[in-house]
Amino acid sequence: MQQTKAIPDKLFFKIGEVCELLQVQPHVLRYWESEFPALSPQKSRSGQRAYRRKDVEIAMRIKQLLYEEGFTIAGAKRKLQAESRATKLKVVPPDAVEERTAPVRVLQLTDRQRKALMQIKTDLQALLTKLSKSI
Repeated sequence: MQQTKAIPDKLFFKIGEVCELLQVQPHVLRYWESEFPALSPQKSRSGQRAYRRKDVEIAMRIKQLLYEEGFTIAGAKRKLQAESRATKLKVVPPDAVEERTAPVRVLQLTDRQRKALMQIKTDLQALLTKLSKSI
């Protein structure tokens, strides 16, 4: 399979430029836009698509999943969603979290709610310990 080109250092790309980088036809790119919510270029007042670097990277990943890794459209959607969730979740060590200085509203909890929250806290602390040992 032909190698895709490197993304030039630009703010915006026209559909033709993205198609040339990815070596796909414009109708393929437009179809991907309709199937993958993550691929959503801005549109100018005249309706022309303006792809940001992030959009081009997503389109490249879609092409890789479909053409090189053999995913179906549905499978590629699930894979992209999973990757997106994974990049949004980051483990932050407790000492990196700043103390709150704003007043905190106190909630009235039942004993059952308090016990559930304490169990969650215990589970999270155990998970954090496991994660810090594996790093």
